[in-house]
Amino acid sequence: MLDRYYAAACQFDFPNPASRDQIAERVSRVLAVIDQAVQGYSPFFDVKLLVFPEFTHAAPIYATAEEIAARLAVSIPNEHTDRYAAKARELGVYIQTGTFLETDTRWPGHVFNTTCLIGPDGLLSRYRKVHPWVPWEVHTSPHDLDGYDEPLFPVVETEIGILGAAICYDWLFPEAIRQLGLAGAEVLLRVSAYMDPWGTAAPLDWWTLANRMRAIENMAFVVAANQAASRHHYPPFSWPGGSMIVDFDGRILSQADSGPVDKIVVGPIDLAALRHERERRRGHHLVAHLRNEAYSGYRQPLYPSGSATDHPPNAKSNADVHGRAVRALADFGKRPDDRVDVDRP
Repeated sequence: MLDRYYAAACQFDFPNPASRDQIAERVSRVLAVIDQAVQGYSPFFDVKLLVFPEFTHAAPIYATAEEIAARLAVSIPNEHTDRYAAKARELGVYIQTGTFLETDTRWPGHVFNTTCLIGPDGLLSRYRKVHPWVPWEVHTSPHDLDGYDEPLFPVVETEIGILGAAICYDWLFPEAIRQLGLAGAEVLLRVSAYMDPWGTAAPLDWWTLANRMRAIENMAFVVAANQAASRHHYPPFSWPGGSMIVDFDGRILSQADSGPVDKIVVGPIDLAALRHERERRRGHHLVAHLRNEAYSGYRQPLYPSGSATDHPPNAKSNADVHGRAVRALADFGKRPDDRVDVDRP
């Protein structure tokens, strides 16, 4: 086990593929960046973990799941994950890939937005985005499929710590990242394409805010890679980069400047310090101090599970399910056990 090493958060500014035969070129670019990071910093420290943005291989630029599946989606494992596995084995590193638009014969008609953790021993886990960015994204959340039996929030124990990943919008939900923290994740990996104006720009800067808060909440390192693409590559959105590494107290250890630019930022992952704090700390140990039984709001569902079982999502079904969730939310606090009556004069 390595007690200390460096991680790299990497970002790109390039156009989106229109077909899957263009993905291999993207993979070649990522492999070159891995070589640059590992070899370039080798006189100073060992880069052992590399994280890449959402939509590195392809963004869902088509309006329907059927079009995405026909033109851009791939199964996993595939020739691209094989290339990453060969590089991880060659250099002794761990790679949290940018996302693939994924098809799976178990779930015909559906497309997942998926990132893979790949190490020297090959493909270690895949994470499928649980919170697609409704209403725009028409890939499927595994939560929305009846009978889905794989872990929604997998974590992997490796020689560089216990790693857990989630994708972009997932990180706006503290409940989602908490599942990784409760499973023991020491390094939380954010694979993201988080756009303006909610990205790195003042006064919002949700990107930095969420990354720092998820680190504090879970007493874990965060390595967050954000796409850095200009608007003419992904109209109408621009993605501002700002890839960053945050320690378990929310300190920003390194961060890329905002803007559409290829960039590698590196920072130390000190597992010995983290483990010491988790064992020693009595104050602000937020995971240990959870009172799960107190959170009655989580006992009832809101967003309908199984809503995509009969057909993949589309713009209309996303709107319909969102409406159902909003109506459920409006009724949520009206149960007698959730409110206290106060006599007023």
